[in-house]
Amino acid sequence: MTRVLLVDDHPLFREGVRALLSKASDIEVVGEAGDGKQAIELTEKLSPDVIVMDLVMPGMNGMQAAQHLHDHHPDIKILILSMYDDDEYIRQILKAGASGYVLKRSASDDLLRAIREVESGGSALHPTVAAKLIKDYVRRTKATDQKNSGSILTARESEVLKLIAEGQTNQQIADALGLGRKTIDTHRTNIMRKLDLHDVTGLVKYALRHGLIKLES
Repeated sequence: MTRVLLVDDHPLFREGVRALLSKASDIEVVGEAGDGKQAIELTEKLSPDVIVMDLVMPGMNGMQAAQHLHDHHPDIKILILSMYDDDEYIRQILKAGASGYVLKRSASDDLLRAIREVESGGSALHPTVAAKLIKDYVRRTKATDQKNSGSILTARESEVLKLIAEGQTNQQIADALGLGRKTIDTHRTNIMRKLDLHDVTGLVKYALRHGLIKLES
């Protein structure tokens, strides 16, 4: 039997969720709380297996309560049941220790499935929430890849870096590109600052790693 604590500041909503869960033979609602502070107090008394909790509540909100509960009762699973699918809410609450995030507009079967999933050690995310997290992950990964691949440099800076790595002096680079010596000096300074490199050896290694130059066979 999975013992559940319901936490939401709307009594009628709690009543509806309790009625839903009472139909499941493997789930028992052992208590209800109207805010995060009450949730913490009841958790100490009841030791539920899963806490189904809203985010936005008066006093101590779900975010604060989840962080406290995760720190002090890491074995108790926290499932967020919220009407909000904001990216920042989702990232923060999962970082705080929640095992799942279900939207209130979800079908009843989704909530039951989510409770069982987190209680067994898994995670449960509404498809909309999962899609947002995947999109955010892809965006962050692309940003990291771009940084690592050297795209933080402009096309001109990459060109200058290539020539520096090939052993050309700033004056030779200026002549080759038809630019002033001071302009090349500025590009060189910017390249070193962006890449956090401080000598030509570091620039050569960077250029090799990112395919700007190749070792002669």
